[in-house]
Amino acid sequence: MSAATEAINGRAGDFNRPAMLLAAAGAAGICIYLTAFHGWRQAALFAVGLSAGIALYHAAFGFTAAWREVASSGRSAGLRAQMIMMAVTVLVFTPLIAQGEIGGMALRGNVSPLNLAVICGAFLFGLGMQLGGGCASGALFTAGGGNARMLITLAAFIVGSVIGTWHWSLWQDAPGFEPVSLSGSFGVGGGILFSMLLFGAVWLIAARYERSRHGAIEREWRPTSSRAWLTGPWPLLAGALALALVNIATLLLAGRPWGVTSAFALWGAKLATPLGIDVTQWAYWQRPNLHAALEANVFNDVTSVMNFGIMLGALIAASLAHKFAPSFRIPTRSVLAAVIGGLMLGYGARIAFGCNIGAYFSGISSTSMHGWLWFAAAFAGSILGTRMRPLFGLR
Repeated sequence: MSAATEAINGRAGDFNRPAMLLAAAGAAGICIYLTAFHGWRQAALFAVGLSAGIALYHAAFGFTAAWREVASSGRSAGLRAQMIMMAVTVLVFTPLIAQGEIGGMALRGNVSPLNLAVICGAFLFGLGMQLGGGCASGALFTAGGGNARMLITLAAFIVGSVIGTWHWSLWQDAPGFEPVSLSGSFGVGGGILFSMLLFGAVWLIAARYERSRHGAIEREWRPTSSRAWLTGPWPLLAGALALALVNIATLLLAGRPWGVTSAFALWGAKLATPLGIDVTQWAYWQRPNLHAALEANVFNDVTSVMNFGIMLGALIAASLAHKFAPSFRIPTRSVLAAVIGGLMLGYGARIAFGCNIGAYFSGISSTSMHGWLWFAAAFAGSILGTRMRPLFGLR
């Protein structure tokens, strides 16, 4: 081992133990607080978020890098793992949502219109993913894992979300079609069947494209030592299955699928209010449930609680892997890309009915066709973003 490597590892080691203790103490404290003042369900959702953060970090399960790999090198293991993740989720979601309730709690899917707002917002989001360096879940787990640049992206993401809520009413009459749910149109069996055909088609096209570029495809699963389950890295397929369980648990505990970015809009609105910006006059916040969230403690918000868990879970995972070593030496062009990308991410998510989690993962898993439209538009934006990265000194 070189002296430089030893020095880097030494610095990382200095950070990891206190980071682990801080994360563990914070997680325990939040869990106790939620149980005492917000109920066991919020505490359970925080634990689900914590698990998601660990899984995202250890499996390096990012949507941004997976899509960039397809565009830049033709490698598609990440995209194919996403199809498997959603296929598993659809099998569980579809009958549960059709049932309508469980244990007296209503269940609903993420089903939204197919319109120009989805296309424009998702395209901006896909472009922002590549410039900012992460998606919604990616911004949380990489920031929690010690990536200082991602803190800039996350801050800009929140600002972009606030701007998106300001402009929200301008996009409500965008031309398009009413929501279409495959299970609503074809029943539970038909919704599952058509979804599986779409997943299979994407998997096969991606695999064929990779094989044409490289002669063979990389597998979603690789042998993993027993210690790697604690310190990483995990196989992609393990991350995919873990995130499917996260979304299923969210549906069962919260009554609706997993989402991320509505919390960014809420955090931004709460920060804007002391600055004299009266967001309550905006149409977005005049809807009863969102107005109530704005007035309430942030720990009442399911999405916020899960996001806090993701960040702490990623910090725990990074510390266990001895990789928590934040560096604040970030090139100016990279900072600029993070700001521009973050603004696009926040704005795009608000006008497109969600992000890579709420619209893509949870929308498609709810058999909503808007999720597939979001995927197509965001993937196109991601391709453009991949081409633009060298302009900002990004690989």
